[in-house]
Amino acid sequence: MTSHSDQNVLVTGASRGLGLETALILAGAGFRVWAGIRNPEGFGAINKLAAERGVKIEPLLLDVTDQASVDRAFETIAAAPGRLYGVVNNAGITARAYFEEFPEDKARQIIEVNLFGMMRVTRRALPLLRQAGSGRIVMITSVGGRIGSMSVAPYCASKFGIEGFSEALALEMKPFGIDVVIIEPGIVKTDIWDRESRLLPVASDPRSPYYRLFWNAEAEAEKLLKSSRLTPRDVAKYVLRAMTIRRPRLRYVVGRRARLVLSLRRHLPGEMFERFYFGELLRRTARDQKSSRNLPAPSGLGGQDAGP
Repeated sequence: MTSHSDQNVLVTGASRGLGLETALILAGAGFRVWAGIRNPEGFGAINKLAAERGVKIEPLLLDVTDQASVDRAFETIAAAPGRLYGVVNNAGITARAYFEEFPEDKARQIIEVNLFGMMRVTRRALPLLRQAGSGRIVMITSVGGRIGSMSVAPYCASKFGIEGFSEALALEMKPFGIDVVIIEPGIVKTDIWDRESRLLPVASDPRSPYYRLFWNAEAEAEKLLKSSRLTPRDVAKYVLRAMTIRRPRLRYVVGRRARLVLSLRRHLPGEMFERFYFGELLRRTARDQKSSRNLPAPSGLGGQDAGP
């Protein structure tokens, strides 16, 4: 196996789920991995899991919304042996409600973490990568960055933004030997999908004009989640490929269902795809329910966002 021991890689949002599995996979491949997390209480759990997997990970305090925190993290990495080779921008949050009722502060928080946080980390990494003369920047986006869906408008806005930013950055960085790679997973079973984490309290108010539509959409989302076979490990393997292959592609779509939908959008005329895909989605979520048996009680399910 090729040695990557002198190559430092930072993974943001690595306290759990996809980010943690990515850190473990990269460490298993020989990289020196820095796992960026917001809470120092998570250091012990990360070290324990890494020991169980027979790898070593360096937990690192990192809040992507705080420039001072980002600066300190990169100062630590720059002072370590070897050089910065890669960054995996994984930190992200989401929440679900129809847009009219989506609190502006929550929408701003999602875009601040998902888009501006990723930009903040990337900007700080670029001088180190340019100095080395090569490197990789991997952006974890989503099929939601290529196709919009109801109840996640701010999330899709942030992911669409990452897609455009990454394309532009890839062009700017190519002359410096730095590759930008976009990873677009379908629905992955992680705790970001926990109902207590993703649903805003307003979604459980039966007085809302969107109440029935929202819960119909949630029922469809639950079906997709339960039938999804994608795991964090599946996505992490694509990140490893992006970090090690000689000439990585700009985009990798992860998941058979995701590839099918994006292929349809690419090959079908725009109006035909919209009638086929969006039309079916609207039919399912706007269907008239004669019974409210599947709707939540008025108290509903509140909750905070799933952190990076």
